[in-house]
Amino acid sequence: MTKKIYIFDTTLRDGEQSPGIHLNVKEKIEIAEQLDKLNVDIIEAGFPISSDSDFKAVKEISKKVKNRHVAALARAIIKDIDCAGRALKNASNPVIHTFISSSDIHLKYQFKKSRDEALELAKDAVKRSRKYTDMVEFSAMDATRSDKDFLCKILEAAINSGATVLNIPDTVGYALPSEFAELIDYIYKNVKGIEDVIVSVHCHNDLGLAVANSILAVGHGARQIECSVNGIGERAGNASLEEVVMIIDTRKKDLDVYTDIKISEIIRTSSLVRHLTGCTIAPNKAIVGKNAFMHEAGIHQDGMLKDRSTYEIIKPEDIGLQSSKLILGKHSGRHAFIKRIEELGFKLKEGDLEKAFARFKNLAAKKGEINDRDLKAIIEDEIREVKEYFKLKYYQVISGSNIKSTSTVGIDIDGKLIESASYGDGPIDASFNAIDNITQMKTELIDYNIEAVSEGKDAIGSVKIIVSTNGTEVMGSGISTDIIDASIKAYVDAMNRIMEGN
Repeated sequence: MTKKIYIFDTTLRDGEQSPGIHLNVKEKIEIAEQLDKLNVDIIEAGFPISSDSDFKAVKEISKKVKNRHVAALARAIIKDIDCAGRALKNASNPVIHTFISSSDIHLKYQFKKSRDEALELAKDAVKRSRKYTDMVEFSAMDATRSDKDFLCKILEAAINSGATVLNIPDTVGYALPSEFAELIDYIYKNVKGIEDVIVSVHCHNDLGLAVANSILAVGHGARQIECSVNGIGERAGNASLEEVVMIIDTRKKDLDVYTDIKISEIIRTSSLVRHLTGCTIAPNKAIVGKNAFMHEAGIHQDGMLKDRSTYEIIKPEDIGLQSSKLILGKHSGRHAFIKRIEELGFKLKEGDLEKAFARFKNLAAKKGEINDRDLKAIIEDEIREVKEYFKLKYYQVISGSNIKSTSTVGIDIDGKLIESASYGDGPIDASFNAIDNITQMKTELIDYNIEAVSEGKDAIGSVKIIVSTNGTEVMGSGISTDIIDASIKAYVDAMNRIMEGN
């Protein structure tokens, strides 16, 4: 029978403990309300004893969010638990999440407690928590580095004291998936009453295994996963909510489990958390990274154009994106290029198409991603059908603040390379003088205009010039990410137009 996996979101507690994150009460409420829309089961709203701000956040979220369980964290200390109880006073479904470490490393060096002392603290904490709510979660911190028999002993004591959820944290992200799965199996076999409670897992990502450990634990009986939006949290973070949820959704037939998460709210939730926390998301981050549904490689784009299931296992629309994106870049093929320019309204002859595609590939090698404005500039520049009497082969400029600008230009005329070098007032003027020497034309530069076709530091520049010869004005244009390059192309274009008019 397919079983539900409860999603315990700790974005506002463990997530906010990430270095550099400082959310105010208003921001926490905004995230909590979005988590409500996402349909998580439990929202861990904060650690009330830690600060006045955390206490107020838990209190206000408890008032506003009535459809979810709202949890507050508390150490296995009476004053912590009482503080959590007060903060949760107005919650419709309060949860007190209390914890103490079960590992000898933590007990010796951090808590300065014996195993017996930790055991008594755990019992007392759960009993005290039950004064405020019937839903008490007990966590054995650093469970994966604990003695297994003592871990089972403290978990059993928590059950007998009234805990309804037992959390097994991989606090330092040390466990291998196989080890974590074996630990869950061991707990199920050796803790009396385990069948009457929910087993939860809280995995950290120090070795990049948080999601893998969480999913494998589910296969071995865990019924709750503790995670955070975008995977934020202490050090390398927590299991990523969106990854956990989409693994379960995508492979639910194989895992035989499901969640109640409204996956169409994933992108909106991720974006809100990123915006309010200031934590950037890596472009290659699964599910919510900028590149997660972008395709640039020609082979992939060809497959996507035929059937997107060839390279996508998730529909971007399902998680709140508009669609996939075929990114035009240096790895793109003709199919994607042709499809995009047709969508922009251009229909080119085969010869013009090949030339435009060649220019696109050349520009993409310099610029990277090519946007629609870039494409329009390339196509419009290509379809003007001017015969090339003069073909620019190369140029080289030398310029600086304390030297006179020089330019050497090479132009093909009827299959013969003609070269010339000249000085000028800046590299562009020097290049125009060198071109004049080669073409032997008497022209006057009437107007020179440059504008950015696209945005960013690598934007395409469009240069338009007007030259006059024998009383006739001719316009020339050129585009490039390099202004000098665009200017030289525009000037050569003007020379060709003069020849065409003769």
